[in-house]
This record gives sequence, C-alpha cells and structure tokens, in this order.
Amino acid sequence: MDITLTEQEKRIVSLLQEGIPLRERPFAELAEKLGLTEEVLIEKINDFTQRGLIRRFGATLRQRSVGFTENAMVVWDVPDELADETGQVFAGFSQVTHCYRRPRRRGWPYNLFTMIHGHSKEYCQETAAKMAEAAGVGSYALLYSTEELKKSSMRYFT
Repeated sequence: MDITLTEQEKRIVSLLQEGIPLRERPFAELAEKLGLTEEVLIEKINDFTQRGLIRRFGATLRQRSVGFTENAMVVWDVPDELADETGQVFAGFSQVTHCYRRPRRRGWPYNLFTMIHGHSKEYCQETAAKMAEAAGVGSYALLYSTEELKKSSMRYFT
C-alpha cells in the first residue's frame, strides 16, 4: 500500500484529527483553513478512503456530559452459528452504541458484546431484558462502568 503523503495531505490529516466541526458544511470550514475548496478537500478525503488511509469517521460520546449516568457492557453467550444474526437484532436497538463479536476465552463463555447507555441501572437492565427477548437469548451479564476514562484518538503529524 502506498502510504507516502505530500505536505498538503499531512496538513489535511492533522486538521481532520482535531475533529469535524458541528456545522451545516463542516468541510467548507476546514477547507478554508487549508486554503482549499470544499470540493478539493472532499476529493482528498475520498482518495484517502479509497487508499485505505481513512477507514471511518467516528463520533465520541462523552456520556456523562449528555446526561447518561450509567452504561453497561452487556456480554452475551450466543451460539456461534447465530452470533451474526443475533448481533443484527441487538444493533437494531437505538440504546446500543457498540455491538461486536469476540472469540470465547477459557472461563469466559461470552462471544457477543453490546454497550448500553442509560439514566439508571434499572433502565440498562430493562433494555438488556428486551434485547434478550427479541433475540431469544437467555445467557448474558451486565458489566457496569465505574468511571469515565479519557477518550482520545491517535495523533499523526503533530
């Protein structure tokens, strides 16, 4: 894979990693800072994506600042052959912000993981119960966060 970047491309990466502004046309604002047109910037971002240099744009939820006081990682013991289908059911719940599959480990029977954010432990428990019923899964556990850790992304060309 070609990972050689021009100085301009490095400036684009540096600016993008600072965050996308919450504006109607965020790339126009960023392009102006770079001395580019919005169209050129979007073309460069598309090129980065096609080259595999950018895989995704994500948003970071700082749950406590938006009013969520509880979050639970719900770990599920789902038959392996049903894990993808069950994950689709779970991902359909608006309360689920993360849903992913992991291999089982010795002493740890769980292979599917979902994150639920809520205003109380009871809310998280009720949501997990609804998810279990919807997917026909009986074996799960809720693991609650005890603190919110600093969230940060990788920084390149700083």
